Amino acid sequence: MPFYHKLGDFPQKRHVQFRKPDGTLYYEELFGTVGFAGMSSLLYHTHRPTMVKGVGQSIDVRPKAAMDHNLLSRKLEGFKVAPHPDFLAGRVPVLFNSDVILSLAAPSASMAEDAFYKNADNDEVLFVHEGSGMLHSMVGNIAFRPGDYLVIPRGLIYRMSFETAANRLLVIESASPVYTPKRYRNHFGQLLEHSPFCERDMRPPSELETHDELGEFTIRIKKEGFLHDYVYASHPFDVVGWDGFHFPYAFSIHDFEPITGRVHQPPPVHQTFETDGFVICSFVPRLYDYHPQAIPAPYNHSNIDSDEVLYYVEGDFMSRTGIDRGYISLHPAGIPHGPHPGTYEASIGKQGTEELAVMVDTFKPLKITQQALDIEHPDYYQSWLEPGM
Repeated sequence: MPFYHKLGDFPQKRHVQFRKPDGTLYYEELFGTVGFAGMSSLLYHTHRPTMVKGVGQSIDVRPKAAMDHNLLSRKLEGFKVAPHPDFLAGRVPVLFNSDVILSLAAPSASMAEDAFYKNADNDEVLFVHEGSGMLHSMVGNIAFRPGDYLVIPRGLIYRMSFETAANRLLVIESASPVYTPKRYRNHFGQLLEHSPFCERDMRPPSELETHDELGEFTIRIKKEGFLHDYVYASHPFDVVGWDGFHFPYAFSIHDFEPITGRVHQPPPVHQTFETDGFVICSFVPRLYDYHPQAIPAPYNHSNIDSDEVLYYVEGDFMSRTGIDRGYISLHPAGIPHGPHPGTYEASIGKQGTEELAVMVDTFKPLKITQQALDIEHPDYYQSWLEPGM
């Protein structure tokens, strides 16, 4: 998200001496992506962030395809994923390709205060379906609540704490940086007046958590699909100050302002984030189309170029039947999809909807894991047949 933010103490100029009260130097670190061309921040550490004391185990966490040439519409019952006390081990990958990994998680416990994680492969977007708590990171803390997207850039060291054991997350990992849509920004990066959200809706870190501690601190680092245990000699949250454009932030789906029209608007009006390989959209409560002959339900769409994934959050999704909270539908590229029988006609005359859902449209076909097949409703692809067929 291209806006400037700062926390704590740092020198007036970049790359100059910045000394502690005892006269020794703080240690500057450039934190950014896309080489030196992307967004970045400058961090100032109490200790060198490079002091590795040991390297432990490596665990293969790459998702494995049970089906990699899919042409069936599918429905998954996401809440069948069981709660798990480990924030990382409890992630259940269901759909993936080279651009994105979609996982479900129901973490039942907070990460320990001495447990830290860094995804060096992917940006992460954690959609919080149920639960609240705190995202702790090396650049500060962000409180979260149901409906929040937590946008976490790759390379950020963080841990999650939850207020209760009842938590549900949709985890979206992106091989390319996650940005707000270009069409909503001017060439300076500012969100424009027609954007369905603005910078005021973004919640960057608001509290810097600085630990001046030496010892042994294990960070689980994901790289090339493996989790590596690295033991560092200093606490990873030893930053005394930073500034820049590269940091995590929260955005609530409830702050997305829907774009409506006289006739049915296409899915891009719901777009919230973009990457090189997929987009993320937010379906929120909104007024329906107001042309006197409007049909509020979406028209049939010949899905040629994108796999469409919908994660159903709350409410009655007006174009679907047999859908409940936490369900996931997959409508693959190559075949048309559309509203279920009866919903097209039933939408006429309706004034609005209270539906809430997250959509991920990918530009490459998605592969399906065995974990997804284990929670599938296998007859979903036949649900568009007329009664008696």
